[in-house]
This record gives sequence, C-alpha cells and structure tokens, in this order.
Amino acid sequence: MTSIRSFHEVRFPVAVGFGSTGGPERRTDIVALGSGGESRNARWARSRRRYDAGYGIRSFDDLAAVVAFFEERRGRLYGFRFRDPLDWKSCLPSRKPTPTDCALGTGDGETAAFGLAKTYGTGAAAYRRSISKPVAGTVRVALDGVEQTSGFALDETTGLITFQAGAVPASGVVVSAGFSFDVPVRFDTDRLDISLSHFEAGEIPQVPIVEIRP
Repeated sequence: MTSIRSFHEVRFPVAVGFGSTGGPERRTDIVALGSGGESRNARWARSRRRYDAGYGIRSFDDLAAVVAFFEERRGRLYGFRFRDPLDWKSCLPSRKPTPTDCALGTGDGETAAFGLAKTYGTGAAAYRRSISKPVAGTVRVALDGVEQTSGFALDETTGLITFQAGAVPASGVVVSAGFSFDVPVRFDTDRLDISLSHFEAGEIPQVPIVEIRP
C-alpha cells in the first residue's frame, strides 16, 4: 500500500504529458484446451495505466523540465499526478463536465461519504473505475439531478465526497458528479538514459510512467 507521505500532490508537466503515449492494460491468462478452444481468466479485476512521456519531449526546455521533475520525485520513490492526454474528464473529451455525468451511488439516509468514480460502457459489462485525484475546482455534485453548491466537502487527495449533517442523501436519492481528474502515477525507472546528440538527431528518450493502485 502506498503511503500518503510517498506521494507528491503535483502534476507532471501537462504540455509534455499531452504528447505521451500509453493507456490502460489488463492481465489475462489464456489456456489452450485440448478441444482447440481456449479458457480465459482475468488476473486483474481493475485495469492499470502505463505511459511513455518521452514522446512529449519536443525541446531542450522540455527535457530540462522532465529531468528536474524526475529528480524532485527521486526517481520511483515518490508518486505524482499525471493528466492522461485522452481520458481526464468524467465526460467525452470535447465536452465540459456536468453534475450528472457519473452516478456515484444511491442514498440510504445514513451514508454520508461517496467516492468519485467513472463508468465505462453500459449494462452488466460496464467497468467502474475509482477516481482518487480530482482536479481542484472542477467537481460538480448533484442529488437526483439537481446540482448542489453546498452541504458537502471534497477531499481532493482521495476523491471522497462527504455530505454534512442535515445534507446526507435521503433513501433512494441518486448521487452523481462531474469532474476533471489526474491519474496517480510514479516513474517506472530509477534512471533516465539521455544523450543530447541522439536527441538532436531525433531520437526520443524513454520516460516510463505507471499508475499507482492501492
């Protein structure tokens, strides 16, 4: 489990991150059967994201910024925030978050805390992803479709919304939210292998980044 002390609430340079490559990965075991068919088993219940930020480095200034950020994080030691260039909103990339984007749960008159989450797909096969690093000032909350501007507090380091006494969602009330978010990550290397001559020749340095999961 990752300690809070081993995570820095700072974001990797956005301009560099937007040029990165990567996305979600899963771990699936596939066994060939004697009949010619196959058996598949998911080893991970949740996906994990990996990126290579090296593709976003376009100049020596970008390179210097990444090296400085790497040194501040002490390589793999400290985690940090990363904005996924494709998936960083509760809605489609071309839209603005609304308070009804993602259903977080249904009130029972007693539960006061609801974690932010984003759902991919619909129906029984839909995948629900917990969001722990919302962006400050972007979270909008609704109860039964009506936006709330008070009566709750948001922990921006965990993604937990806590309703205050007197504002706890009543039984059957749908709690929803819209937001922008970052991915909690760390560098996946303790060494940056950079050659200025190769960089000038167009070679892209590798800067592997991997999502941190509790």
